[in-house]
Amino acid sequence: MTDTLKVFDFFSGAGGTSQGLVDAGMEVVFGLDFDRDSSKTFMQNIRPRMFVEDDIQRLSVEFLKPLFEGLTGPIVFSGCAPCQPFSKQNRSSRAGDPRRNLLGEFARFVERWKPDFVVVENVPGLQRVRAPNGPLERFKRTLTRAGYSHVVDVLPALWFGVPQVRERLILIASKRGIPTLPTPTHGEGLLPFVSVSDAIGELPPLAAGEVDPDDSDHQAAHLSPINLDRIRATPAGAGRESWPKKLWLDCHRDHRGHSDVYGRLSWDRPAASLTTRCISLSNGRFGHPEQHRAISAREAACLQTFPKTYRFFGSLESRARQIGNAVPPKMAQAIGHSILRQALGS
Repeated sequence: MTDTLKVFDFFSGAGGTSQGLVDAGMEVVFGLDFDRDSSKTFMQNIRPRMFVEDDIQRLSVEFLKPLFEGLTGPIVFSGCAPCQPFSKQNRSSRAGDPRRNLLGEFARFVERWKPDFVVVENVPGLQRVRAPNGPLERFKRTLTRAGYSHVVDVLPALWFGVPQVRERLILIASKRGIPTLPTPTHGEGLLPFVSVSDAIGELPPLAAGEVDPDDSDHQAAHLSPINLDRIRATPAGAGRESWPKKLWLDCHRDHRGHSDVYGRLSWDRPAASLTTRCISLSNGRFGHPEQHRAISAREAACLQTFPKTYRFFGSLESRARQIGNAVPPKMAQAIGHSILRQALGS
């Protein structure tokens, strides 16, 4: 039996990756993030031995040296860099976005400390940047030079018990032989996919703008009178196509795209892919299946598979951003089990 695997979580965000790896049986010893609210959320829930709230581009690789002294057991570096520059929902110019270089900053630490395993999670758009100097291709070359074998593919979160139509690029690298990606636990011939009802059906009802007195994260955004009329006119699983013409927005009268906005979720199906605006009715299919409001921050977190006891910090908008940006813990847990199988030699 090997020592517990130790996790260094770069770009740790609200802690979705770390929570999943902890659930798989690992110990998080380090976290790093630049965002103040995300940092507080991570520290209060994950409680690593060391946390740094700073920009990775400002840090020397040597500052980790004291943490490595006396550390035993296999080491995992997780580097889930911010993905907005590669998201299909980012319509702005991406070439000059400084976040495009963050995977290279993570590579500095991989090259210096050579952990046993490396995990990267990102949007599928990262893989489509196939130019020789694209961020993923450069990172893969770094791994090869440093003696790692690696596997990479785009996987559906649904396969791992996440009640959400969400696909993510997953890379696992190993210095202990050829790694394997996690195998599905849900789907045809396996466990059934998890539905919205499974995830949030038992949470207390709320009105738009209300906060549950027993759970500050079970908070729903306010809705204007006309948006209340719009959601009242929207059946479960439907969208603005159900509205009478008097409720239409001018910008949608001759526009067939963006059909998910102002939509309601369905109880018996997985949710749409959550974004950083997942508590906003006008930004996606984020309407509650039957209550006249958008989903709460807690409901969004449950659809991401965070534990119901997980607490988020910051404004409602900040908490939604943290939740939407997170790696679903159940998906990270599946990645963790795949790494553990190799580490334990089984």
